[in-house]
Amino acid sequence: MKIVFMGTPDFSVPALEELAKVHQVVAVITQQDRPKGRGHKMQYTPVKEKALELNIPVYQPEKVKNPEFVDILREINPDVIVVIAFGQILSKEILDLPKYGCINVHASLLPKYRGAAPIQWAVIDGEEETGVTTMYMAEGLDTGDVIDTAVIKLDEKETGGSLFDKLAIEGGKLIVETLSKLENGTATRTPQDDEKSSYAGKITKELGQIDFTKPAVTIERLIRGLNPWPSAYTTLDGKAMKVWDATVEEGNVTEQPGEIVEIAKHYIKVATGENYLKINEIQLAGKKRMPMDAFLNGYTIKENILGL
Repeated sequence: MKIVFMGTPDFSVPALEELAKVHQVVAVITQQDRPKGRGHKMQYTPVKEKALELNIPVYQPEKVKNPEFVDILREINPDVIVVIAFGQILSKEILDLPKYGCINVHASLLPKYRGAAPIQWAVIDGEEETGVTTMYMAEGLDTGDVIDTAVIKLDEKETGGSLFDKLAIEGGKLIVETLSKLENGTATRTPQDDEKSSYAGKITKELGQIDFTKPAVTIERLIRGLNPWPSAYTTLDGKAMKVWDATVEEGNVTEQPGEIVEIAKHYIKVATGENYLKINEIQLAGKKRMPMDAFLNGYTIKENILGL
């Protein structure tokens, strides 16, 4: 199968690798290089790096729907366009161009968690399972007919980062299976039930601010869902403090939310709106990430309220 692959971040790379093993990936389309770090050095996207390693031609149009670039796609004449976390909207002209259409891999069990951040929200919302979906692309956001799904159970301590890695690998396997079905005529299409849809909005740094009036279970999920980026945070003694790991301890809370009720060797126990949160791993502003025992060895807590 002659494939044009559109993708940008790390999440897209396993699928590109899997497709290149069994199909002819004739072109990779990715976002433009961006300046990064203090030196503002131009950095390739992860997909571009992998494509160059695989000797696949790379295109980086500012806008994929520009007429000049649509002409290039027409010349390439792919059997299918595979899109995974590309970062641009495709025009109807492009959607209608390939023989088998444009197939998207989305990191949720659609119609749940349409949108930009399905992985983090599945953890934050306490989902027991999620997965990846392949679908025919339509003009709406993640609204196309579903072809295949693969389900993944979330571990008790699943983080946004660990789930990202699992779903990226699963997406790579699923797109290969989906293209085989397209090729041999066994692919099905199931319209999405819009009434069951939910939206996974973009993650912002502000979302990470811990509100201790919420239940401990809600806070603990937020900490895991925003690990490694952008991370959940509060303040300790007026200094910003990221929280990397915590556990819930049941108990009847009489203290005010955010109050430190116990400083133990391996954790600090904090009152919340419901039950207690034991904070096990933190990172004070300008310092390394460290387990609580290592932190407490070199630091004396002055204020007994977090978030002041």
